[in-house]
Amino acid sequence: MKRHSMNDLPQTDDGVAQWCRDLFVAKDALLDKHIAEGTFGDELRPLGRPIKSLLVVAFWSLLLSYVVFRFFKWSALLSTWKGVAFSTAGLLLVTIVMHVFILFSQSERSSMAKAARRQTHRD
Repeated sequence: MKRHSMNDLPQTDDGVAQWCRDLFVAKDALLDKHIAEGTFGDELRPLGRPIKSLLVVAFWSLLLSYVVFRFFKWSALLSTWKGVAFSTAGLLLVTIVMHVFILFSQSERSSMAKAARRQTHRD
């Protein structure tokens, strides 16, 4: 994906139309190369790992862990077998629901991916 400055774009309607056509031709050539070779090229782009995402995950994990700890301490839910059973059942239910959500969100299982695989096998 490339970004283009507004200053680099043509100023006329015909110029913009030609610029768009040139981009589509280049995109189609890149797609044909990908289909033929199975790669978009040897150029690797380091993505890096943003520290902000790590800090957000760490903050929410610590906050939610603290809240859950305080809740269990306040409610004394884990002091009886009945409370332990309810807590375990709740955790199990959340785990199963999350597993189902993850399975349905996988792109390999989507209808578009299945259609693309069938199309590839026909060719």
